[in-house]
Amino acid sequence: MLKIAIIEDEEKSLNFIRSIIEQFCPKAEIIGTATHVQSAVTLLRNFKPTLILSDINLPDGTSFDILDQLDEIDFKIIFITAFEEYAIKAIKFSALDYLVKPVDPNELITAIHKAGEQIEHENNNLKLKTLLSNVREFSEKLRKIVLKTFDSIYVVDLQDIIRCESDNSYTLFYLKDSRKIMVSNVLKDYDELLADSGFIRVHKSHLVNLNYIDKFFKADGGYLIMKDGSSVPVSQRKREMILDIFNNLYSH
Repeated sequence: MLKIAIIEDEEKSLNFIRSIIEQFCPKAEIIGTATHVQSAVTLLRNFKPTLILSDINLPDGTSFDILDQLDEIDFKIIFITAFEEYAIKAIKFSALDYLVKPVDPNELITAIHKAGEQIEHENNNLKLKTLLSNVREFSEKLRKIVLKTFDSIYVVDLQDIIRCESDNSYTLFYLKDSRKIMVSNVLKDYDELLADSGFIRVHKSHLVNLNYIDKFFKADGGYLIMKDGSSVPVSQRKREMILDIFNNLYSH
């Protein structure tokens, strides 16, 4: 049985979530609700839920403040947000789940079923610690990303990623310590996620970290030499963009 705690200060939203769970999630039990940070901390410490559904913004703080006060995070969490962009980006970097208000009932049901299947197999403590680190550092830049493979979860510093390469429905990460990590997400996902962190899509199959570009050869259609010695093709339609980047950033 999935033991669920709901943290939500809007009564209408709380009642809606409760009714959906009671009607359509027979393997789930609501063990308690909370409307504030401190009452939520007490609830989680006393009743040990396996899944939390938590609004990000609460009257006396945020759901991140709740996590900060817990010694151990041994549950899965699905965040609920009215689309605070910074929070959603931090959540995505940490490979965690979220729902956007107004909550779609089918998405809620799917997320709860998915959570039930994942709980025994995922290191949620590691992912939530990464989230808290990213939230604290958001005013500067997001620093870490969670990469999930079939059998492992990696927390990787963005500055350690040289480039990403598409392999059909997978993405291969090349790191500066020569490691390679293959994840089951398409390159487009990371193109959108890393766009504000110094990464650029130079080809339909290649995303590179600008800090690791060594040279740009304009001949033969154009290709980059990265600082690890690897060669990355540049598509024709990205050629001018790369030239502009070199002219603006590397000519001084």
